[in-house]
Formats: sequence, structure tokens, C-alpha cells
Amino acid sequence: MEWFRLNKGKINVPIHEYLEELFDEQVKEGNKFKVCVGTDSQQYGKMWKFATVILLVIEGKDGIGKGAKIIYSNFKTQDIMSINQRMVREVSKSVEVAYDIFHLVDLYDFKLEIHADINPDPKWKSNKALSEAVGYILGMGYDFKVKPDASAASTAADKLC
Repeated sequence: MEWFRLNKGKINVPIHEYLEELFDEQVKEGNKFKVCVGTDSQQYGKMWKFATVILLVIEGKDGIGKGAKIIYSNFKTQDIMSINQRMVREVSKSVEVAYDIFHLVDLYDFKLEIHADINPDPKWKSNKALSEAVGYILGMGYDFKVKPDASAASTAADKLC
């Protein structure tokens, strides 16, 4: 995957190395942080564009929020997918990224969440995939959030699709 930092351009080192540098900066400044991973997708004609986001949410030593840093990757596909398949693909991509960076949790003692762009309200189409997606995330051992609390997927990744 090619990774980019919002407003900073392409990341030219492996993602875990880049994250270690960011985490070291936060630790030096005395900040606490959590990492949220989320993926969203949007259709463009016959194409689906996916955006996966690693959202570094920063809290200062005084407990006051200090913003966030957005790292992202995009890919496109022409695969034909049902809503269920697409939602599970989004979650799978997020879980894959979380798995790749999970070793950093022990090193830096931060909370890691998977954010799923799935609506808990049954009147929305994405709700059809809720139990399958949440079961997958929990089965992999991660904490999760769904709409409206899934900012990495529902807000950040949504804007990068």
C-alpha cells in the first residue's frame, strides 16, 4: 500500500517506521494518543474507490484534545459487490492495517480502534452487514466504533474517497 499524510504528501518509508516517528514525537511532548483505523468506499461509475485512514488522535498532558493527524491510502476496483460484501471489504482492509501496526501498541501503550462506516439503524442499507462486520472485528480482538462514532471511516476516509 502507498501511504500519504494529509497535506504533507507521500510517505517514503514503511508505514510502521513512519508511525514510530510520529509516536516518538507525541511521547516526547508528553501527549497521550489513540489510533483509529477506518475505511470507506464510494462508487464512481463502474469503479469503487476505497480510502483507508490511520487517524492519530492526540490528547495533551492536561487532558485537552490537541487534534489529529491523518495518514491514508487509496485503491480502486471494478469488482461487483453487494452492500454486504463492500462493508465487509472495508472492515477487512481496516483490520489488515491494524494487524500490520498492532506490534506498536505494546511499545507505545495506546488504544487501537477499528472504525466501521456502518449504520446501527436498520433503515440504512449498511446495517445489513453490521453483525458480520462487528463479529469479524471482535473475533480479531480489536475494539470498534460504528456510525456516528466512527470518525476515521465516516468522516476522514469518506472525504478521501
